[in-house]
Amino acid sequence: MSDSSQSNTQPGEHPAGGLQGLRVMVIDDSSTIRRSAEKMLQQEGCEVVTAENGFEALPLIVRSRPQLIFVDIMMPRLDGYQTCAIIKNNEEFKTTPVIMLTSKDGLFDKARGRVVGSDQYLTKPFTRDEILGAVRQYQPAA
Repeated sequence: MSDSSQSNTQPGEHPAGGLQGLRVMVIDDSSTIRRSAEKMLQQEGCEVVTAENGFEALPLIVRSRPQLIFVDIMMPRLDGYQTCAIIKNNEEFKTTPVIMLTSKDGLFDKARGRVVGSDQYLTKPFTRDEILGAVRQYQPAA
């Protein structure tokens, strides 16, 4: 006889209601930040796509159609403000949540992020709880 209250998840897996299958993009020129965020998100079941800068990210966004995008502000070629503005000015992606990642937490930086359409601001270094909390805040309803 089986106990119906027993969980079917294996060690290392997360129960239903996690972030299974959520497509998230992380754009950051720091490989350490990209890897850390990718690992934290994948452990919760997210599909993660990464890019080193906004220029590299734009075609990946069109191909992978992420449901949430994290973007660093200070990057070469296209910075995070420019990248966010391009995403938010695109009819297909204007409702995709964009969360700015930065080591700068000044009022001016946050205001500038809002002007270009960012949905939230996460200061680096971020914790696992902070990044997962941000994802859950913008997770589409099941």
